[in-house]
Amino acid sequence: MFWIICAALAGVVAIAIAAPLLRRRAEAGEEPAAAYDLRVYRDQLREVDRDLQRGVVDAADAERLRVEIGRKVLAADRALQAAGGGRRAPGGWAALAVLAALLAGAFLLYPRLGQPDRPDAPIAQRLADAQTLYDNRPSQAEAEAKAPKGPRPAPDADYAALIERLRQAVAKNPNDPRGLELLAQHEERLGNLVAAKEAQRRLVALRGDKADAEELARLAGLTIEAAGGLITREGEETIAAALARDGRNPQARFLLGLLHLQNGRPDRAFPLWAGLLAEGPETAPWIAPIRAAIPDIAWLAGRPDYTPPEPAASALPGPALPGPDADSMAAAENMSPDERRQMVEGMVKSLETRLATQGGTPEEWARLISSLVVIGQKDHAAAILGEARQRFSGNGPASDLIEAAAQKAGLE
Repeated sequence: MFWIICAALAGVVAIAIAAPLLRRRAEAGEEPAAAYDLRVYRDQLREVDRDLQRGVVDAADAERLRVEIGRKVLAADRALQAAGGGRRAPGGWAALAVLAALLAGAFLLYPRLGQPDRPDAPIAQRLADAQTLYDNRPSQAEAEAKAPKGPRPAPDADYAALIERLRQAVAKNPNDPRGLELLAQHEERLGNLVAAKEAQRRLVALRGDKADAEELARLAGLTIEAAGGLITREGEETIAAALARDGRNPQARFLLGLLHLQNGRPDRAFPLWAGLLAEGPETAPWIAPIRAAIPDIAWLAGRPDYTPPEPAASALPGPALPGPDADSMAAAENMSPDERRQMVEGMVKSLETRLATQGGTPEEWARLISSLVVIGQKDHAAAILGEARQRFSGNGPASDLIEAAAQKAGLE
């Protein structure tokens, strides 16, 4: 039935295009003789009327002349109609040949580029296909084996030696959560995604029920990256565990939406990603890919009327960062050096805790990195730098601010 409709439409269009090309007409500038005769006969009819008015001829003669001239007009008109089909328009045959070639080319190319044997796909069949795709996903090990090996940054000698010492320290003390956390961050930074995933997995297992949604979401992200971007059953289970800890965790919700897209269910992905886009903030790393894809996802989900929210005003530059108040500054003048150091460390720790639990602006992350270096925690500052890079990847102004703080702190 589809082929019949398409052939009929193609035929109608071809006829509409070819009809003007097939119409005959006289050469440009050449007038048929019958057209000249018609003008003469019409002039004669007008002359008869004038003669009748002047009394040169009587009514009977005028009527006889009109009848005779009328017969000549009809004969000239028939001759003119016949002369109208004289010659075809110049280039008509060439245009018809091009039209025929286009039609033939379309029929020849469709079996190669199209899908002539594809059956109709009602919604029930499409849902069944999506379920089949979901059920037949490769395992995590298979996906990791097939994942493309992208370029890895070449660390300098000092950094490579530091990472090797960190690996050895974690191997000697596998139950050190801080060591596992640092190892996962730095292995990811080096492009060793499988090793980073394994370190994060061990950290989550070590924390057990105390593992929070952020740690589980981070493990889910590393599991997906190690699989080349494919969300396997292992990755899906980790996403579910993160959402079980915190159903509003944005990274886990973003990954759940990505899972639905990979398995042909934009109708399920759309509400998740639309909600994240509405919540923001615009600096979140998942906002840029969502904003780029949400119009197409909305259309596929049956929401062609969806309008994405306008980007919020950039957080750069933001409001003044929180700091000690006047009373704290006055009290600090009477403190001993150890007491002042403890106060500063407490402020830095408070800022770090707030950023880890509530998030914050790029300026606050840059300030935390600089402050950690000032109080002598350079290694920890490097770990925070890696986390900030991941959080603000894809946000050019925020990344520039983070990199400027890292360079100023001597972390590059």
